[in-house]
Amino acid sequence: MDDLSLYVLDITMNSVRAGAKNIEISLVEEGEWLTFSVTDDGCGMSREQVEKLSDPFFTTRKTRKVGLGIPFLKMLSEMTGGCVEIQSTPESESPDAHGTVIKATFGMNHIDFIPLGDMVETVKTLIQGSPLINFTYTHKKADREIRLCCAELRAILGDDISLADFEILAWIDGFLREQYGE
Repeated sequence: MDDLSLYVLDITMNSVRAGAKNIEISLVEEGEWLTFSVTDDGCGMSREQVEKLSDPFFTTRKTRKVGLGIPFLKMLSEMTGGCVEIQSTPESESPDAHGTVIKATFGMNHIDFIPLGDMVETVKTLIQGSPLINFTYTHKKADREIRLCCAELRAILGDDISLADFEILAWIDGFLREQYGE
């Protein structure tokens, strides 16, 4: 993957497959550091599964025998002086408070830092593919905060209008790009 937005997409799609109804995507730029996290209320993972996530030959998918997203993310993060942290509580241990948090930190000034990419397209792709999930996207920069909350949009639009409708996705695109100053 050529940019971080694709890793955010990959990790968030894991949350979707885990049955999450609420997913928070957060990017925070502080000084020379970029931290992104994906927090979900999906089924969670056991401690053993979390420990195996760094192994490229471990995956829960049935369609392939390798899972390279987390191992590559970890490598890219560590190459810039950062790290990846994963916390998860399985639904079997905590029926009311389960889910996963994946947090990755990158040194933005490091020569090995890959570009952030097009986060607007990533957010739109997630909403289009899973319009019933409550995605909350926040990107805190030194001079502004970009934010979109699907639950707030649904409260305004009502249940009859899908967030995956072309007109709504076009509005989301413009709304986010305006916040980014594009």
